[in-house]
Amino acid sequence: MGRAAWSLVLLLSSLWAVPALYFRLPLPPVGAGVVAAGWALLALAAMVLLWREDPARPVLVYGVAFVLLLGWWVRIAPSDARVWADDVARHLQARTDGSVVLLSNVRNFDWRSDTDYTQRWETRRVDLDRLRTVDMALSYWMGPAIAHTLVSFGFDDGQGGVQQLAFSIEIRKERGESFSAIAGFFKQYELSLVAADERDILRVRTNVRGEDVYLYRVQLAPAAQRALFLAYLAEAQALARQPRFYDTLTANCTTIVYEMARRIVGGLPLDWRLLASGYLPEYLHGVGGLVPGHTVEQLRRAGRITERAQAADADPQFSQAIRRGVPGMEATP
Repeated sequence: MGRAAWSLVLLLSSLWAVPALYFRLPLPPVGAGVVAAGWALLALAAMVLLWREDPARPVLVYGVAFVLLLGWWVRIAPSDARVWADDVARHLQARTDGSVVLLSNVRNFDWRSDTDYTQRWETRRVDLDRLRTVDMALSYWMGPAIAHTLVSFGFDDGQGGVQQLAFSIEIRKERGESFSAIAGFFKQYELSLVAADERDILRVRTNVRGEDVYLYRVQLAPAAQRALFLAYLAEAQALARQPRFYDTLTANCTTIVYEMARRIVGGLPLDWRLLASGYLPEYLHGVGGLVPGHTVEQLRRAGRITERAQAADADPQFSQAIRRGVPGMEATP
């Protein structure tokens, strides 16, 4: 029983150690792969030897190596000084004066492809007393269970229209870097909080990357809407002060939003759909967070904006065009 238990410990620890070495060693992929393979062989040898001789020696050798590995691992710190991809190169900055918030580094790129775009960073002024709506967008990029979560706030512009500002928590890619969900478990990426015009951050997904996007009106009291917006600003300021690692499981585009919302709206239950974010509408519908009087399927069907976004493309009224027919948004100009 003891040997079996130690074998399980060695197996589970090596299942973490091998990809940790592969993804985080400061070596070319081939070199990191050789070291990771060497660790796998070390673990395998330790498991074989603990069944053939006194288990103390192989367990001790492996244990010392693992402690050294952990010592290296805990010293890997997130950085703010890398060669970042253009679309996550800047931190959102906010200055508040009463109910008025001045936002700097709001992204409004004109995307022609993922590598061909016109950069545009803007300053936006919003009045929290004119905050009227909160919408959730889900962008599906890898099957029905996996979606990227965005939250968009609608402000009455005082002229009969609505100004939308969308927030997205993403990996902060280095230039030329691409996303891997597995690498996201192993301190591969820093976090970024992007505030953007919807014609940038939604259109790039529907019209450039070919993702399928759905939009839902979220039912929040005005005080909770305001608190959630301010929570995003606080998160942006925290990331600007101290960088933080993205984590596929615990610090991603959905779990961080959930943590902010839970501090504002008490009693939000933990649920597996917070990880399988493609099913987030079912979760929100169950806690009364979506427009009442509709089934989830009806909200999903009416909230699919992919074709509307593709048709709106260059329309300056992009945000209004994609909302036509979405439950709870009928009154949007």
